[in-house]
Amino acid sequence: MTDVDDTTGRGKRVGWVELYFDLVFVFAVGQVAHGVVADPGWARAGQSFGLFATLWWTWIGFAVLYNRRGDDSRAADRLFVLAGTIPCAIAATQAHHVFEGHPAVFAAAMAGVRLILAAAHRWPAKAELDQSRISWGYTFSAVLFGVSAFTGHTWAFWVVALVQEAGFLLLGDRERGRPRERPTREARWRLMFTPPRDPNLKVDSAHLAERFGLFMILLLGELVITVGTAALERPSDNLGYWLALVGGLVLAGALWWVYFTSAVEIYERMLDLSGGNPALAYSLYAGGHLMPAFALLLIAGGVNLSVHESPPRAAMWFTTVGVTMYLAGTRVFAVGSRRWYFTVARVAVLAATVCLALLDRVLPAPAVVAVVAVWTVGAAGVTTVIRGRAKERFGQDPLAFLQSMRERGERSS
Repeated sequence: MTDVDDTTGRGKRVGWVELYFDLVFVFAVGQVAHGVVADPGWARAGQSFGLFATLWWTWIGFAVLYNRRGDDSRAADRLFVLAGTIPCAIAATQAHHVFEGHPAVFAAAMAGVRLILAAAHRWPAKAELDQSRISWGYTFSAVLFGVSAFTGHTWAFWVVALVQEAGFLLLGDRERGRPRERPTREARWRLMFTPPRDPNLKVDSAHLAERFGLFMILLLGELVITVGTAALERPSDNLGYWLALVGGLVLAGALWWVYFTSAVEIYERMLDLSGGNPALAYSLYAGGHLMPAFALLLIAGGVNLSVHESPPRAAMWFTTVGVTMYLAGTRVFAVGSRRWYFTVARVAVLAATVCLALLDRVLPAPAVVAVVAVWTVGAAGVTTVIRGRAKERFGQDPLAFLQSMRERGERSS
């Protein structure tokens, strides 16, 4: 985790109980990655994304709760988080049953964890109005997940629950009693960088950056464990073994570099400058990290499959599509230039990353992993330069930097 300097918020640190919760939770998302390996097809990958999104918003619920109201010095706050680990662990053990068409126990566990979140937002009894709204929202989600455990069309209930959670969890600054008008693009941008009027809605930038950074490390750890475990199952007296082992570890290190040297610091600074604006926190973290976080699981599944004796064709596509999603999701190729050919170059690089999977027609799968790793190292080097210049401009004049970003966003849309 990068050190927070004087330009960033001096917020609270991640609590010890949050780290314990994340360890339990990573077991759950690890089972999703294993599901991709068990049935390497795009249909299964789509199911895995739906399952991961369900778990992701569960984790987001506890991350936002502790960011706004949690305190390791209060026993009640610790107990709510510890209680949440139980249904999450149960859900982890039942993830494979969801793929088999038996989601009842998993859905019941998801209902149980949302009841815990609803109770946490009701504690203490004199909760603010917005906290009460979140509590009722989680209660409604619990009902939807509970009903889905006993009826058909399970995914439909889950989608409704997750969509409404995404709507209420990071509430914006709305004035009640006034008719809602659709804001202009410029107005939405300005609102995103305006501190919330209600201090209860403020998001602690330092805590959120550290919490997401630690969780991304745990997901990268899943990739490292996958590489090591798969390598143990292969004889070490051939070139393929060493290509898979070294290539997988280099790939994991390059992905770490991309995020922690090119993305995390500027995200934290932007959120701090906005005064903890919840809409910006949603854009950068809750919604913005969903794609790169799932991409790490997809990469882990692809690398695992690539070191099998007879890897399926999907193995390389999982790896290259995952790397592409990761690079696009972390926005590390956003050069900040108004020139059109930079946009074309960015799209070309992402397209080339996907197409590296075609190398499996002429190279064995472990060798393709090594090529993808070298390519990602190159991408990490490019993004370091790009983001280094962006952070320099941001430090010199943050408002001018954000203004230029707004203008580019308007042109691109």
